[in-house]
Amino acid sequence: MTLTNKWVRFASLFLLAAQLSSAEEVKLKQQGNTVEVTIGGTLFTTYNFDPDIAKAYLQSLRTATGIVVTRSYPLMKVIPEEHQHERSLEPHQRPLYFAHGDINGFNFWAEETFSKYYGAETPSHFGRMVFRKLEEIRSGTSSGTVRASFDLMGPDGKSFAVEDQTFVFFGDKTTRTVDCTFVIRALGAPVKFGDTKEGTFAIRLAPQLTTPQGTMVNSTGGAGEKEMWGKRADWVNVDGTIDGHSVGVAVFDNPRSFHYPTYWHARGYGLLAANPFGLSYFLNDPKQDGSYTLAPGKSITFSYRVVIHEGDYKAAGIAAKYTGYAKHP
Repeated sequence: MTLTNKWVRFASLFLLAAQLSSAEEVKLKQQGNTVEVTIGGTLFTTYNFDPDIAKAYLQSLRTATGIVVTRSYPLMKVIPEEHQHERSLEPHQRPLYFAHGDINGFNFWAEETFSKYYGAETPSHFGRMVFRKLEEIRSGTSSGTVRASFDLMGPDGKSFAVEDQTFVFFGDKTTRTVDCTFVIRALGAPVKFGDTKEGTFAIRLAPQLTTPQGTMVNSTGGAGEKEMWGKRADWVNVDGTIDGHSVGVAVFDNPRSFHYPTYWHARGYGLLAANPFGLSYFLNDPKQDGSYTLAPGKSITFSYRVVIHEGDYKAAGIAAKYTGYAKHP
């Protein structure tokens, strides 16, 4: 082991110990089809699983000091008038969500509600998640957990798979962290995840973090969309300034996640998306096929960590944080 690797390992263990010792209380409160998450007595985010919406999502992610780092719209199905003609509107891109553009031929990434905003290139066979049950909601002195289950359906309204979503929230005086796990289980027939760039685990960032205001980097040293889009990496990070404060958002791919390390559908307009399926697009080679078929009764697991931090990625020690995460996923 080199001296540099020893230092990174020591730093990651030190950071892990510091996080555990300074963790703040997490409280979860259900209100109808939402769960409000507070950390250290301040609002962090809200989990929305309203069956009237095509997919579940977290609405507004905040720093430890309350700065919103994700896009604020759409709210439910509503896009504010002043945003309806933006070039990169992409209204289906919720603040944080999990969806894929081709599951059994159905588009779960886009949403039928926003059809008028899409061009002819967007598949119109829309799928949707339908809420089944809130399986777990637990507050704690150092973390909180919410887990919910959903049916995946096509336009015929018949469930062909079940998806479990689990979010574990924790934080300290300077960071907010979410561990996200998604498990999809096929029911009575095979379930195919198609090769498309439109997916899969995604965050839509606040406009202040878009290019050129924000700075995108990844674990391999890539910087900007040109060096990150369609590339594999352990993590991606965006830094920027919001309301005079230096903040950042990092997304970690879990070594146990499907097809680790994932490819990234990362865009300068504010999208960070981990997509392990879109090989023909990312490699610009139609002979490549990133699709995957899940046998009946079998499941597939996707796991990621989101870290919202102060300062840039170097000041926040993102590389060391990832090393600690990868050793204890």
